[in-house]
Amino acid sequence: MNKDTLLVLSGGMDSTTMLYEYRDCIAMAVSFNYGSNHNERELECAAYNCQLLGIPHKVINLAFIGENFKSSLLSGADAIPEGDYAIDNIRSTVVPFRNGIMLAIAAGLAESGSLKAIMMANHSGDHAIYPDCRPEFADAMATAIAAGTFEHIKLLTPYTNISKTDIARRGAANGLDFSHTYSCYRGGMVHCGRCATCLERRQALAEAGVTDTTVYEV
Repeated sequence: MNKDTLLVLSGGMDSTTMLYEYRDCIAMAVSFNYGSNHNERELECAAYNCQLLGIPHKVINLAFIGENFKSSLLSGADAIPEGDYAIDNIRSTVVPFRNGIMLAIAAGLAESGSLKAIMMANHSGDHAIYPDCRPEFADAMATAIAAGTFEHIKLLTPYTNISKTDIARRGAANGLDFSHTYSCYRGGMVHCGRCATCLERRQALAEAGVTDTTVYEV
């Protein structure tokens, strides 16, 4: 299998599972430092897993997002709401058009590296809350990226219609140690165990029958 794909890698469960599942076709992973509460923890995990798999890893600074955009994810740990993954509760964590910005940069990076495709790990649980994770967004970006590149680079989103639990199963099946991924939107040294992403992580691993080695505050 040719290594001709660029993966947008956050360091969380979803994109790291994709890194492991599609390692044979991934030529490079790119992460973005955009000033979120949990960026530092995520980037550590992204770097660790890329080094473990021998996949080149690039980090691009997008400080302007943290400096100019409005989101509780950019406003410190205390701004993150506690409780379940519900629209009213978690909508404040949306970073406006984050994936659109990152995919545009990934397209330029992929074409500069003579790669044929980009991968993004959006999944079905994101659709209700995050507009730039929905199938119609992915389809529109795929059209724009193909039209805007000489080699008609493809945008691949193989997790679009599967659940977080499905992703947990795939990660475990591909040898991923989930303790080297990070989910908590508060961004502490350990997961808080109270925010929506921590609760979603716990539930997905439990439903998948995967031993949860995550360290939680509660």
